[in-house]
Amino acid sequence: MSTPAVGKRLRHPAEMPFYVFMVVLNLVIIWLILQAAITLPVLPERLRDGAWGTAVRSAFLGLLLLIPALVVIRETQRASVRGSAVQLSRHQWGDLYRTADDFAHRLGLPRRPTIYLANGNGTLNAFAAQATGHDYVVLANELFVNLRENNRDGLRFILGHELGHIRLHHVSLWYQLSVAYSERIPLLGPALSRLREYSCDRHGAHLCPSGASGLVLLTSGRHTEHTTDLEQLLRQGRALRGFWVGLAQLTRSHPFTVRRIERLFQLGLLHAGVPERSAKEDFAT
Repeated sequence: MSTPAVGKRLRHPAEMPFYVFMVVLNLVIIWLILQAAITLPVLPERLRDGAWGTAVRSAFLGLLLLIPALVVIRETQRASVRGSAVQLSRHQWGDLYRTADDFAHRLGLPRRPTIYLANGNGTLNAFAAQATGHDYVVLANELFVNLRENNRDGLRFILGHELGHIRLHHVSLWYQLSVAYSERIPLLGPALSRLREYSCDRHGAHLCPSGASGLVLLTSGRHTEHTTDLEQLLRQGRALRGFWVGLAQLTRSHPFTVRRIERLFQLGLLHAGVPERSAKEDFAT
């Protein structure tokens, strides 16, 4: 299957329609800011010099500085990572470096992302980012060490997930600009973020179908990803429905991890740890 076809299949079906809606909303917000700035000089003096005028001028100034500000943030973030994290190479954690190469090739990435190992100060975290001419992924050491020694497939899943963000352009400058304002709207911004996470989960599972323990780790914590009953966790995920569950997730940037695991198994993208027959029987009920 060609890379574009794979990317289309792996992207959550609701992500692009919702992204288009957010782009249109973003353009409407920009248009309103410009219209307000244009009409400001003809408004009565009490409005020009009052809170409304100050808000309009601030919004217009922010619009003018949006691109330079984003560029500065992206470039300084990469500089900070380069100065405080270990860059992987053929001689520095070479097996993971080669895995990243293989994944980048399978996803059809135009350039090879740089992988860094950073001090996460105890947090289980990883993220993908981009600066001018560079894509990179940062893995926190707590996550890296635990998975590296005991659960390489889980680490491969997480790496694949982060590369999915790069493959789907979630970290590109034009993408960030296209939703810079609409993404700040409560509920709407988190909803788009959750769809992005679902899409990238599919990439991680596509690249490493046996990497379910990468998400189990985020659910149950360190040292338990091998002892957690995955089949029971899937049943828990299928039962995670209802009004209060939906309400609790509205403000979250990431879907509930139990639901993320269950959906990947339901799609047939993950298979490790659950007997094939039992999984099929459970999904049929």
